[in-house]
Amino acid sequence: MQLVSEMRARLADQWIPQIYEEKIRVGRTRSFDLPVKPRENDPQILHTLLGVELKIGKARVACPDLATARYLSVFARLGCPKVAVPYDITRLSGLADELDSAWHRMLLIFHDATKTANPQQKGRQRSSLIRFLREEIVKIGAGSAMPLFNKPTKQRRN
Repeated sequence: MQLVSEMRARLADQWIPQIYEEKIRVGRTRSFDLPVKPRENDPQILHTLLGVELKIGKARVACPDLATARYLSVFARLGCPKVAVPYDITRLSGLADELDSAWHRMLLIFHDATKTANPQQKGRQRSSLIRFLREEIVKIGAGSAMPLFNKPTKQRRN
């Protein structure tokens, strides 16, 4: 837990659950189910004749565009089974960039913090860090399957 608190302090506003809570969940989102196991995964983005797919283990998820695949790949790495996807697709590319850079910065800081540890200790610490991130994201939640559209219209007044 000391490593997690140190990493959280060093990452500051680039902490992945904080980005998820403050920049993604505050807006209109829809929930998305990922076919992942609750562990660190190695997703791959595939460009096929039918479009873009995200391959997680043996499962494949069809994505409408590359930005969505990049966005979902961060959460697939963490093993989050259900995540919120912004309904506004114009925000996805920027959020995917931000989440991906936060992931890589976290790995650099982790590598720096565990220089003296042996490989077994590094593996245990990395898996506990990933588990902590996943649990925080699950606590924040993925929201409803479809966003609410409660806008008054001429035909429908409150």
